[in-house]
Amino acid sequence: MLNALTMPDWLTAPNPMSRWTATEQIGLLFVTLFGLLLLTSIGSFINGLREQALTGLDEEALKARQLRRQRFARELRLVWFGASVFWAAWVSGPLGATLLFGILSFLALREFITLLHTRRGDHRSLILAFFIILPLQYALTGGRHFDLFSVLIPVYSFLAIPVASALAGDPARYLERNAKIQWGIMVCVYGLSHAPALLLLEFPGYLGRGAFLLFFLVAVVAFGQFVQLAASRRLRRRPVARHISRDFSMRAWWLGCIGAALLGSALFWITPFDALQAMAMAFIAAGAGSFGGLVMQALKRDAGVRSWGNLSSITGAVGLLDRIAVLCFAAPVFFHSVRWYFKLSL
Repeated sequence: MLNALTMPDWLTAPNPMSRWTATEQIGLLFVTLFGLLLLTSIGSFINGLREQALTGLDEEALKARQLRRQRFARELRLVWFGASVFWAAWVSGPLGATLLFGILSFLALREFITLLHTRRGDHRSLILAFFIILPLQYALTGGRHFDLFSVLIPVYSFLAIPVASALAGDPARYLERNAKIQWGIMVCVYGLSHAPALLLLEFPGYLGRGAFLLFFLVAVVAFGQFVQLAASRRLRRRPVARHISRDFSMRAWWLGCIGAALLGSALFWITPFDALQAMAMAFIAAGAGSFGGLVMQALKRDAGVRSWGNLSSITGAVGLLDRIAVLCFAAPVFFHSVRWYFKLSL
């Protein structure tokens, strides 16, 4: 790590909001976030009225414009929904945030399991997953028992699920059935549970500001996905896994991670990191999330579906898991990278 005495002033400058309380800082974050969303919604509404007044366009062009407007409106509703969930998680405190993300994990795991070809012999394993492992994982999260929280699912549940399945006495496709259930728990429960855990991490001199860490993670991962998607559409495509995704290429992946890293360095002042640390952490999170998205696409290809779940009447999106899968991969990598690098106590 660079010596602070040799680093440029802009890398070692104090947090411009350091004199504000944690509540005031996070309050400003939400005022800014919802203010930008409100301005975007107003601009979208005005633009829709303007397009309706246009004349001289053929029917095909009008349909294309309407389709783009509807797609943007769905994405905007999703962002509103995500921002509202983020705000509710902060307002409700550590306990409320843990319960909220626990509900999201339950719904995501339900979407995942719905696409599996389960048998009667899987019922015990599914009851164990939904009603014992999931609540216990989030109870450990809310209690800040990060030592057991980190190993409950990859160690204990991975042993318990096959035992429960074996006791059912059904050996047909035993390994395949258990692997699918375990993988669903790993992504939907273990991965997502690290998001509220970020709210509870305690940095010296950074107490009560965990919401900024979660916002930082979501912002850099989402921006990295946006840059990667834009790059894959404009660059000559060289997909590395053509039968899984024709849009995923390493050039686009690198550009997405670099874009996320640059945004991370610009947002370093809301984190306990300096600019170089924020850049590195953003790169790691965006890279992990992007690879996670590719993995989930492979799972959908294997299941023979285009999306997880049905169209949501709340967000207008296709399946909750489609929208949080990237976060489910990025959150644990980011969480443990931060804890390891800063040597935070358990």
